[in-house]
Amino acid sequence: GDVYKRQLWKLLFILAICVLGIAYAVPNLMSKEQAAAWQAKVPSWLPSKTVSLGLDLQGGSHLMLQVGIDVAIRDQAENAMQSAREELRTEKLGYTSLRATPNGFIITPRTGTDPEAMRRAVLKDDPTLDVTAAPDSVTVTFSEAKMIELTNHIIDQSIEIVRRRVDETGTREPVIARQGTDRIVVQLPGVKDPEGVKKLIGTTAKLGLHLVDLEATRVGRAGVGKVQLPSQEDASINYVVEKRPMITGDMLTTAQPSFGQSGNPVVTFNLNGIGARRFCDASTKNVNKPFAIVLDDVIVSAPTIQEPICGGTAQISGQFSVKETSDLALLLRAGALPAPLKIVEERTVGPTLGSDSIEAGKKACLIGLLFVIVFVTSVYGLFGIFASLALIINVTLIMGGLSMLQATLTLPGIAGIVLAIGLAVDGNVLVYERIKEELRAGRSPMAAIDVGYQRARTTIMDSNLTTLISALILFSFGTGPIKGFAVTTTIGVITSYFCALMLTHAMVMIWLRWAKPKAIEG
Repeated sequence: GDVYKRQLWKLLFILAICVLGIAYAVPNLMSKEQAAAWQAKVPSWLPSKTVSLGLDLQGGSHLMLQVGIDVAIRDQAENAMQSAREELRTEKLGYTSLRATPNGFIITPRTGTDPEAMRRAVLKDDPTLDVTAAPDSVTVTFSEAKMIELTNHIIDQSIEIVRRRVDETGTREPVIARQGTDRIVVQLPGVKDPEGVKKLIGTTAKLGLHLVDLEATRVGRAGVGKVQLPSQEDASINYVVEKRPMITGDMLTTAQPSFGQSGNPVVTFNLNGIGARRFCDASTKNVNKPFAIVLDDVIVSAPTIQEPICGGTAQISGQFSVKETSDLALLLRAGALPAPLKIVEERTVGPTLGSDSIEAGKKACLIGLLFVIVFVTSVYGLFGIFASLALIINVTLIMGGLSMLQATLTLPGIAGIVLAIGLAVDGNVLVYERIKEELRAGRSPMAAIDVGYQRARTTIMDSNLTTLISALILFSFGTGPIKGFAVTTTIGVITSYFCALMLTHAMVMIWLRWAKPKAIEG
């Protein structure tokens, strides 16, 4: 009774896997319109998603971006210099000049000031810096380890921000990955006109709220710690503002497009605790003075502080259209890029080329399937028919698995499916050859089949495991299409193992119980 129960549970498990795989694969047979209608009709727990197609199959845009690492490093050096200036002031160490270099800064000590004391003060502020003291200068640079760490951080941050911006535009399954030391690959399947996305990706969106120096603006000259910036509202005015902002973009928690009191489009934003406190303090001390809202080194507006702003909510107004406020809010929500991005390569893959690839892939899979079915049926007869049925279910399970995981199918991914078909047959061939050997050794049909499946299991597991390890390595270190190949191969290895050892075994055992053959041709 226990053996029968075990067999029944095993059979029900196999049946459940097959039904689930077919249910997930079915939406892929529908047209786009039918699939969309099906998704709208069925409950959320029912399978309704289709496989996402990669750039090479559905067309779209491919962009190669270069990250301006040198600009970001220079900004970091400027920040380190400002911080060192404050530390030197605290320590009462005088200097005649403090100037930035591409990856650090140089301090010229005032006569009578000990350069060694300056070196200690700078290191106290930031121990990761390389500081060299000479009698007439103190040279500060980023160490090699610090440069590598900064570069990696800038690239990672840029990738994350590009991903957030692209995701908000509704692009399905974008591929965003690092390439080389300072480049990022962005693939946008289904995007036929990349101009809008390019603009969103390329805008640095570096926001700062700076106090305006009215006296220096009138004179038209920026002093120490000040910078002169153009106005977007009035091209004839260049405002002089404090170089260090009172509020930066990373203090924003949300940003939404809305309309101001006069009905003009504005962006409303909320600040985090630190930002709200800082804005409250600055606006309390500077009532009736203007402050500049600076976006990417251009002043979008310079309103006057009418009263202290302490609620943590403020508006950016300017000469914006509704679309511009919507884009600006998106950029501010996603965050500012730590470095400028330059598009160094751009390709658009047409949907016709993609549909040709799909047709070629379908043909390759069907021809492969047909040849394999003809081969196993002619060599193994009825057992070959079982293997062929399992093979068709195997391909269905792969498609179901891809749909369930919402994986992206690429052209190399189709190659992975063709490879999986070969692997599935390989498993069946090993089992059937083993059964033939057991029959020749004089075992009964039932015993030969049982022993054949048991002894072939280890061999099949070993061969599948080596393929699986290779696929996982490709997935870990590959990008884009290579990952697509690795995903379909991994799913194919798992489904092939299931079909070769469980599904065909169940089919053969049901046939044995039903037909009760006295002998099997070996």
